[in-house]
Amino acid sequence: MITPASTEEALSLPAGSLCALVGPPGSGKSTFAADYPATWRVCLDIYRGLATDDEADQSATPVAAEIQTLLLDARLSRGLITLVDSTSVFAHVRAGLLARARYWRRPTVAVLFDVPLATVEARNAGRDRVVPLHVVRELHELTPTREQLLAEGFGTVHAVSELATTAGADALH
Repeated sequence: MITPASTEEALSLPAGSLCALVGPPGSGKSTFAADYPATWRVCLDIYRGLATDDEADQSATPVAAEIQTLLLDARLSRGLITLVDSTSVFAHVRAGLLARARYWRRPTVAVLFDVPLATVEARNAGRDRVVPLHVVRELHELTPTREQLLAEGFGTVHAVSELATTAGADALH
């Protein structure tokens, strides 16, 4: 098990695992990911930005997804922990992540950002890149439950609310 550099989080990841952060914009995924080595992180926003100079440019999502898949394969084939920092609220996206992990025979972990809508809306409003409110609400509604994630095939599912309670970190809520 490998723990983050910052000991504030109570999450240990199995060696070689794929860890999907699952939640709407503004739920704290990128803040959470920042506690882990930057080399572990794959993020569609970053790849959209590299392709277009605009992380919010959704037209670049197909190329960003190709980059993500290349990096997932590169890391998982080497048995390196990979942290997927994207909303992952759509079942087909999670199915693709699980397929990559199964192909490379790697353990899977999901961190479910079960953050109240009011908190997500407030955080989103304070971000540099504000996501339209109707999109935030839709993605919050689409966020799966722990039971759904387990049924889909994730080996372990952590709710961020429980990690925050375990670690005593109020910053996640």
